[in-house]
Amino acid sequence: MPHSKRENGEETKAAGSLDELWKLVEGIETAMLTTRRADGHLVSRPMATQKRSSGADFWFVAMKDSPKIREITAEPRVNLAYYKDRTREWVSVSGEAVITDDPGKIHELWAPDWRAWFEDEGGERDGSADDPRMVLIGVTAVTAQYMTVNKPQPLVLFELAKGMVTGKAPDVGEVKEVPIRNRRTGRTRTRPPRPARS
Repeated sequence: MPHSKRENGEETKAAGSLDELWKLVEGIETAMLTTRRADGHLVSRPMATQKRSSGADFWFVAMKDSPKIREITAEPRVNLAYYKDRTREWVSVSGEAVITDDPGKIHELWAPDWRAWFEDEGGERDGSADDPRMVLIGVTAVTAQYMTVNKPQPLVLFELAKGMVTGKAPDVGEVKEVPIRNRRTGRTRTRPPRPARS
């Protein structure tokens, strides 16, 4: 079990940072992006995380007419989940997404492997950075948690095996929380505000 502290009966997590979170993400590459469908149900799909760039904390490319674009337009609150099977490290980001077809940003982020997802239909629709079918999804993190593992893999496996034998939760890593970003003030806080009394 990832170790965390308890304070006044509540679980507290070590303070983390987007930079440390990004180091984990760069080693995982694929995110499960969760959006809300029109019927209210949640749906997740794998998305390739693009290189880090200004304007959002995470960038993805998508087809302009895909269902996820319609879902994000209707409800911009999304979740990104990453999991590294080899180390059992993970990342969970709750954020707000925006859709942009800004040519400058698309040119900045474009990579040759995008052509694999945008079939060459001739003319401008050829998978290049000028393909009109491309839009970007930018996700700004509002809250984020992740687990880091600073133990060699054999020790992690030993902790898991020990937990199975003893019945005690294994200590395989540390869960950290990135302070919540208040979009209106730009300040950060580690806990959501208490609801006002009516």
